Amino acid sequence: MELAGRTALLTGATGGLGRAIAMALAQRGASLTLSGRKAEALEALAAELPGDGHRVVVADLAEPGAAEQLAADVGAVDVLVANAGLPGAGRMEDFSADEVKRALRVNLEAPMLLAQALYPAMLAKGSGHLVFVASLSGKAPSPRSAIYNATKFGLRGFALGLRSDLGPQGIGVSIVSPGFIREAGMFAEAGAKPPAGLGTSTPDAVARGTVKAIEADKVEVVVAPVQQRFLAHFGLVSPGIAVRTASGAAGQKAAAEVAAGHSKDKR
Repeated sequence: MELAGRTALLTGATGGLGRAIAMALAQRGASLTLSGRKAEALEALAAELPGDGHRVVVADLAEPGAAEQLAADVGAVDVLVANAGLPGAGRMEDFSADEVKRALRVNLEAPMLLAQALYPAMLAKGSGHLVFVASLSGKAPSPRSAIYNATKFGLRGFALGLRSDLGPQGIGVSIVSPGFIREAGMFAEAGAKPPAGLGTSTPDAVARGTVKAIEADKVEVVVAPVQQRFLAHFGLVSPGIAVRTASGAAGQKAAAEVAAGHSKDKR
């Protein structure tokens, strides 16, 4: 799908990844509806983007009914980029029941409900694209990330299943799976360092991957160095060994730093 002249809804627009994705889509000629929790930050981002027709819709996707209301407020679009997410880092006993529900709602339920609400108009038009920003945590497990792993494994499965339904009808469905990202994402927000020797990618690389997913109708675009790609694939085919490896000293240290760096208000 060519992005020029298309309309797109981007959730989680004012985070580090969201800002990069917004700029990349606007540079390709799309008119964006930017969604997030903070109106002032959304308005400032909209004013920075090239092109015309950008608008903002404030929504807190952690709240019940927010995804459905966002879809109703936005109306028909050509592209959905479901990027909003909560870290969900920490041991299960550190989460309240409400915090578990919030992580599930933002990371998994909201993208599903937005897709459900928006794709019928795409079908009627005969074109459209749904992009779900997942993670390599949707392929391989990691310590103190059971909740986050669950949401990203689930999101990946949902996207693949939905593609099998909608692809034959002309609607693209793609997954963008970043690995360790510098300057944004879980490790950057927590002030933690990714495990040594695995490399990192940038928000701009994720943005380019998102554009590629849409324009080339890719099933999945992985944004990570080759060593991370290998480990993630290994996690899929040999989960037992992957769990033992991730539970080693280096994995435990990195996971502890991430969990410690995410305050309760991020849940």
